Amino acid sequence: MKIAVIGTGYVGLVTGTCLAETGNDVICVDINETKVKKMQNGEVPIYEPGLDLLFHRNIAQGRLTFTTNLADAVKDAQIIFMALPTPPGGDGAADLSYILGAAKDISKLITEYKVIVNKSTVPVGTADKVKAVFQEHTSIEVDVVSNPEFLREGVAVDDFMKPDRVVLGTKSERAKKLMAELYGPYVRQGNPILFMDERSSELTKYAANSFLATKITFMNEVANLCELVGADVDAVRKGIGSDERIGKRFLFPGVGYGGSCFPKDVQALVKSSDDYEYDFQILKSVMEVNERQKTILVDKVLKYYKNDIKGKHFALWGLAFKPETDDIREAPALYIINALIENGATVTVFDPEAMENVAGIIGDKVKYAKNQYEALVDADALLIATEWSVFRNPDFEKIDKVLKNKVIFDGRNLYDLQKMIDLGYYYNSIGRKLLTP
Repeated sequence: MKIAVIGTGYVGLVTGTCLAETGNDVICVDINETKVKKMQNGEVPIYEPGLDLLFHRNIAQGRLTFTTNLADAVKDAQIIFMALPTPPGGDGAADLSYILGAAKDISKLITEYKVIVNKSTVPVGTADKVKAVFQEHTSIEVDVVSNPEFLREGVAVDDFMKPDRVVLGTKSERAKKLMAELYGPYVRQGNPILFMDERSSELTKYAANSFLATKITFMNEVANLCELVGADVDAVRKGIGSDERIGKRFLFPGVGYGGSCFPKDVQALVKSSDDYEYDFQILKSVMEVNERQKTILVDKVLKYYKNDIKGKHFALWGLAFKPETDDIREAPALYIINALIENGATVTVFDPEAMENVAGIIGDKVKYAKNQYEALVDADALLIATEWSVFRNPDFEKIDKVLKNKVIFDGRNLYDLQKMIDLGYYYNSIGRKLLTP
């Protein structure tokens, strides 16, 4: 098939590259000329494990191309994916201006039937709005399909190539046939393609992410309670995760969720609910609790130092909101850094992939280390905000030599409690026994 993908952000680039991998001719469009030139020259603009291999292979074989010319992209495309930003506005509502603007531009260029696919995360009713734009500006028939993405950063390629399910919102039999043909190669093992109406499809994405955010937040609340009552959150997690009705995933406590999806999607669903005069109380509580959780490590630090960290210097391991990505959107680490600095401390940071992105936002407010051990030099304590694999089994002898004090505040529960006892550390983690030498 001939496919056009409008927008080469995270979702657009992964979508276009993976569609090309199954033999489709894909042309990706972006208005950023510098970015397009870099991609044309074989430079992958985002960090995502496994994407570079598919990216380079499909460029070399002529199935994946990039352009700034929208007309060239949509001219021969049977299916046009819109993977454009939907940033939250001041009231939490998703900004649809990019999508509706692109729909208007496309409507003036097409000369034959097209399937227009909303790949962006959008509020309920967006497909209707896009359809209305086309009806206003062209007499050419189009079908607008809602096709929410469920890509997890760090494993997005696998998620696209081997999806748990493909959700497609359309009532058009013609569009169903084309979309089923397009996604057929990805569900050969029997995972379902779920056809539904457009509004149900749009709500499915928000509901899925909001439920997972709620599950994470619930476990963080349980962890905080564990500390108060003397329970061990690891034991509780295993105890409830063994129940097949609950499941083991998304039960690890930490310093809150971040990233490009959960915060924005929860907020947008609450706003949509408010628009329909429905008070979605659970999700409002989720947002409130998560906001507090992002700086829970700083609360622990302040308690340890009796609310005076002025002049203290801390090492922070991890900046990305999760491992295997350079995404720092709503990352708890940024909130931790700001809180430490506001209380008079200084910070040296290390992250395997996200430091350049952080430097672009906060500049020289912190020092940037070349590796995790360099970050510890002259630090009074170590804080851990992201569970990168490289942090899971560090050289504690090397840590002892450079860290001024054996003090660790672990926001991801990376280390075994007995080991930390044996090593003689003050070790303060989430929802587990506080260890003091």
